[in-house]
Amino acid sequence: MFLEDDSPLHEGLEARIAAAIEPTLAAMGYEIVRVLIQGKQTPTVQIMADRADGVPVGVADCEKISHAAGAVLDVDDPFTGEWNLEVSSPGIDRPLTRTKDWMRFAGHIATAEMSIPFEGRRRFRGKILGADEGTVRLRLDDGSDVALPRPDMRRAKLVLTDELIAATAADAARARAENPGEAPDSDGGDEPPLAKRN
Repeated sequence: MFLEDDSPLHEGLEARIAAAIEPTLAAMGYEIVRVLIQGKQTPTVQIMADRADGVPVGVADCEKISHAAGAVLDVDDPFTGEWNLEVSSPGIDRPLTRTKDWMRFAGHIATAEMSIPFEGRRRFRGKILGADEGTVRLRLDDGSDVALPRPDMRRAKLVLTDELIAATAADAARARAENPGEAPDSDGGDEPPLAKRN
């Protein structure tokens, strides 16, 4: 159904960090949604992750990911000085970085920003119709359909709507029912404090 490697597209140092931590996180039952580096003097590595079993990511998950990823990156040593690590769940209005994310949220509203203009514009908003490795299909507010090239997409995310909130709550309840014993420890939006690294 999906490509075996449905990893988010990263470049440069973000790609190096994602490649370094992915095997460890996958072995623990987590999937990388996005790795983002912010700041220059004391950079912050932001890791956004999902649980492979579909249960929402909670604070305990963020702590496990932080410890595991921090240990890997301490060995990989991607920075010369101090840096911070921040781990979070994707949240309800999550970024859309993988084919399966686009497919899972088909029917919901998303925004996409292109790196280079497509058909004369950079920003698009519409209902998700589907996606594959190369394109994302949206039905725009004016009723027209567009197929956006994913390699030219700078960023994309879901738009917070009542329908999305209801669907996310239903998905979370279903995932918890299928995985009894997984007590929710947060609403998925909490983050542990930043961890200083050196």
